[in-house]
Amino acid sequence: MSERILIVDDDLELCEMLADYLAGEGFDPAAAHDGAAGVEMALSDDWAALLLDVMMPRLNGFEVLRRIREHSRVPVIMLTAKGDDVDRIVGLEMGADDYLPKPFNPRELLARLRAVLRRSVGAEEVPQQSLRIGALTLDRARRRVEVLGEPLEVTSTEFTLLEILARQAGRPVSKETLSDEGLGRRLQRYDRGVDMHISNIRRKLKAVLAGESPIVTVRGRGYQLVGD
Repeated sequence: MSERILIVDDDLELCEMLADYLAGEGFDPAAAHDGAAGVEMALSDDWAALLLDVMMPRLNGFEVLRRIREHSRVPVIMLTAKGDDVDRIVGLEMGADDYLPKPFNPRELLARLRAVLRRSVGAEEVPQQSLRIGALTLDRARRRVEVLGEPLEVTSTEFTLLEILARQAGRPVSKETLSDEGLGRRLQRYDRGVDMHISNIRRKLKAVLAGESPIVTVRGRGYQLVGD
C-alpha cells in the first residue's frame, strides 16, 4: 500500500506539482489549501507524513502544527521562506521533524521525506530494549523518552538524535554523524538543522531537570550526552 502524504499549502500550482511528483515516486498524496482544512484532514485520517507551509490563509502553519501536535505525532516537514531562520526555529520548537526552504528541488524534498519516514517507522527494526543514561530512559521499541520516570514529549527526529547520543554516552558525537544518521543527509555549510534540534531537546530537558541539560557542547567535536 502506498504511503499517504498530506500537502497543506495554499499554492495550488505547487500542490499539483508536488502531488504529481510524489505519486510518480510511489506515494499517495492529497492536498488541503488552507490551514483550517489542513487541521481537519490531518486529524481525520491516517497519514504517513505532512508537508506543511508556514504562510497560509485562515490558520498559518504554526497554528496548524500546534493543533495537530495536541493529538498526533505524525511526521511533519515545514515549508518555510528561504533564509528565514526564525520560521525554522519556531517550527522545530513546536514539534516539526524537519524543514525545507522555498523554492526547493523536488528531489531534495523527496530525500527529506524518505528520511523522516525511515525514522518514524524505524521502531519496528529496533531491538526490544531500553537505554538508560542518568535520568533518561529511552524506550527504543516505542520510541519514547522518560526523564526521572516521567514521559518527555519529543518528535521522531528528536528521539533519533537523542538515541544516537545515548548510544555514545560519555563521548562526543560529531555534527556530521548526527546529520548523517539523525537527519538522513550530509551536513552542509550553514545547515543549522542539527543545532536547532539539539537546542530544542535541551530546552525540554531543562524544563524537567532544574534548568540543567545532560547534553553538552564539546568545542570542535560536536555534542555529548553526559551520564551520572
